[in-house]
Amino acid sequence: MRPGARIRRLVWREWTPSRVRRCVAAREAGLPPTAPMVRAKMLDPYLPKIAEWVERSEGKVRADKVHQRLVGMGFAGDERTTRRAVAAARSAWWAGHRRTYRPWITEPGLWLQFDWGTGRLVPGPGGRPRSTWLFCAWLAWSRFRVVIPTWDRKLETLLSGLDATVRQVGGVPSYALTDNEKTVTVEHIAGVPVRHPTIVAASRHYGTQVITCVPFDPESKGGSEATVRIAKADLLPTEVNLGQHCVSFAALQAACVAWGEQVNARTHRETAAVPAQALLVERARWHPLPATPFDPRVRLRPRL
Repeated sequence: MRPGARIRRLVWREWTPSRVRRCVAAREAGLPPTAPMVRAKMLDPYLPKIAEWVERSEGKVRADKVHQRLVGMGFAGDERTTRRAVAAARSAWWAGHRRTYRPWITEPGLWLQFDWGTGRLVPGPGGRPRSTWLFCAWLAWSRFRVVIPTWDRKLETLLSGLDATVRQVGGVPSYALTDNEKTVTVEHIAGVPVRHPTIVAASRHYGTQVITCVPFDPESKGGSEATVRIAKADLLPTEVNLGQHCVSFAALQAACVAWGEQVNARTHRETAAVPAQALLVERARWHPLPATPFDPRVRLRPRL
């Protein structure tokens, strides 16, 4: 058979009378004639109910449980059909409820983020190994990082870490973003966080405003979270970095200082600038440092 005759035969087989009638009916209905034909399925009457269950469970419902309920409603199909329908409904639900991320365009001199991370085990006062904490701070515009090791995460330690951070960077930013810990937020009333009185007094002393992120949402302060993750990956002894345990707390402090000098002196991947040099630009827009650190034992007298 010649190639041309084979093509004409295939074309003749493709345009059958039934397909011609279907294309004419689609054209009269205002649909494209070449649209694929969708046949009715056994599960079509139950699709709205599946969508309702997916919506009620926020996209977490299991397909086997859905199939059990559909069988009780009279569905006679296979469980595999139900699984495909549930997967399609869940994908559609997550497509409409997926969290969107926008680039955070920061301004110099505004934002400071800080958080806590677990530190190394170092010998304590009695010689026994004692756990430590890493106070990690991050400047949003310059990407400057500060890591300070501590023995605990009490309120006095938090204030000491903040004071050491602002004195190391050379100024006080306008806002400080952190978690909703009891040392910062006492409680929430009608969704509004109530600050600790000592934190309010410390904010007034330094000329900044402490702001907390959304509860149980660490992504709303991703800069400090990334700083904690990077600091723990470099400072903690793991099989990846072949790190060694510190012989003393002073050695841990020296390791944190050396790590800060290293990460702040190299070019940042996103900003294509050196954080230590960008800090000089940001420092010109900060509030001046107070002459003395904040003392939580001194109570402020109310104004008359």
